[in-house]
Amino acid sequence: MDRLAAEDMVMFVNAATTSTGQREFHSQAAEQRASLEFLHEYVAGNYRDLYAAVLALDINDLNAALITRRLLATSAEATPEQRAVEGRLIARRLAVMPPQRVYDLFHDLRRAGVNNRRTRAIIRDWLAARPDQAFDAVKYRQGLKRALRHAHVTPSRVAPALHDELGTFLFGGVAPRFRTPLLESWRRAHYEQAAIYDLPYTVAEGFAAKHGVDRSVFLAKIKPNLTRLESLRLRESANTDVDLAAMPLTRLATYVLSLPFADRVARRTELTAALRAAAVRTAGRNAGQWGRVAAVLDDSFSSYGSGVKRRRPLAVAVAGHYLLEALAAEYVPLWTSGATDPLMAHPRGTTPLGHRVLDALSHDPDRLLIISDGWDNSPPGLAGEVLRVWRTRLDPDRRVSATHLNPVYDAGDYDVKRLTPEVPTVGVRNAEDLPALVEFARFTEGRTGFADLSAHFTDRVTRFLETS
Repeated sequence: MDRLAAEDMVMFVNAATTSTGQREFHSQAAEQRASLEFLHEYVAGNYRDLYAAVLALDINDLNAALITRRLLATSAEATPEQRAVEGRLIARRLAVMPPQRVYDLFHDLRRAGVNNRRTRAIIRDWLAARPDQAFDAVKYRQGLKRALRHAHVTPSRVAPALHDELGTFLFGGVAPRFRTPLLESWRRAHYEQAAIYDLPYTVAEGFAAKHGVDRSVFLAKIKPNLTRLESLRLRESANTDVDLAAMPLTRLATYVLSLPFADRVARRTELTAALRAAAVRTAGRNAGQWGRVAAVLDDSFSSYGSGVKRRRPLAVAVAGHYLLEALAAEYVPLWTSGATDPLMAHPRGTTPLGHRVLDALSHDPDRLLIISDGWDNSPPGLAGEVLRVWRTRLDPDRRVSATHLNPVYDAGDYDVKRLTPEVPTVGVRNAEDLPALVEFARFTEGRTGFADLSAHFTDRVTRFLETS
């Protein structure tokens, strides 16, 4: 029973890390969502404490929102002790989620009719803790209005510093004048072009279109208001300056892969330096501490992902390449296509994982890392057989640490696709999580029990709540 529970929880963590409910190369969005819905219902019904504890792990925002919604919708099924722990986990998780995701979650709760006292308290406390309610009122106007109505909270209660102006701004129409500068800029922007440039970019963009402002003039003047991600997205059209090295590693890899080959060649020095700087920052004190590392990196055609997750699996592999380069004392990268230039990576060809695994083992590494969706097809199943024979016959004492990191959720199996039971497989969303995932991988080998996994969850929950 304990082993079954451990396997169920590892499977759920893999799903919550990788699946965003969107179309993947091998499955449609509807399959992904149906598979996720079943998993959430099953795990919440059988392991409620661990289900809530997953909020403390490095799962994606979609699954964090799904867990939160289900816990709040089933509050009556929890004991007072469970509700206390869940409340702290939910509050902490909402505090680190992007605000637009949280407002979407509140909207989902409203549509589902989840409006118990705990839900209203969590919404009220989150709104009251927002660092700039005037900014939220301008940028997330509809979301904030819906949340206040759903929580039965007066605007003055969550934003006393706005001099009772929040209620007028959201529900009372246009006032003669606001004392809060951002709200006043929004009012003036209806008839005064200069006021547009005091607003957040996404709000200002609508007013600029209304006033017929030339796009190039608008982008030049709104530049100081752009967030880091907006600056990256508009880098070419708005000629914005972006510190690429400060970007999260996987997001930076995604940006690099979106560039035409000619641009990658022309900016090779800049892009490579930024990727390496981001990788070294991510590696932190572990830089150079992983010994001899060999990596098999999947750049086959299926690493394209899908139209809505374009080149996402490949971006994880590219980001993983630079991170492993920073972590290793000696590093050997082996791409499935045989390419040697990660900056020019693009999805192509079949997936000869077995041959690359053999090449990697020939370098006698301390660690073997495989970043792939697991669809080994050239020839089919060779990688699994190579790893099985190597692990059982040539390295039974597990001298070499081997881990398969899979960025794609397999909706049909309710898990990420595995190569062989002899090598642990874990789901990966961002390459930045790679060191923690390698640590977590030991729970997928079947050599640890439920008690070990439960202790790991308790430790992660404690650390997660201590950072609040």
